[in-house]
Amino acid sequence: MGKEPIEGELVQGTLELLVLKALARGALHGYGVAEWIHQTSQQLLKVEEGALYPALHRLELRGLLSSQWGLSENNRRAKYYQLTAEGRKRLASESQRWSRLSAAIAFVMQAP
Repeated sequence: MGKEPIEGELVQGTLELLVLKALARGALHGYGVAEWIHQTSQQLLKVEEGALYPALHRLELRGLLSSQWGLSENNRRAKYYQLTAEGRKRLASESQRWSRLSAAIAFVMQAP
């Protein structure tokens, strides 16, 4: 596998899991979430704005995130998102589900 970014290839539902994981570290604005995912994946995952912002809004509407306006590092107005208590619970349950699913897929892929 090369080091080319994997754009548009996320398994359905994984973007929201990655967003929740990014925000488990603390409040971030949308660009910060995308950048954290990109850096943490060793530049393999690149989340496009057209996918990220709708995901942030969906998570907020479901009560998994809260948000407030603030100033970014370059003194621009930005919306900062953070996990709610419900978001932390969802991250824990979805992380366990993802671990089981990815292990099962790995077993199948290693079969002769």
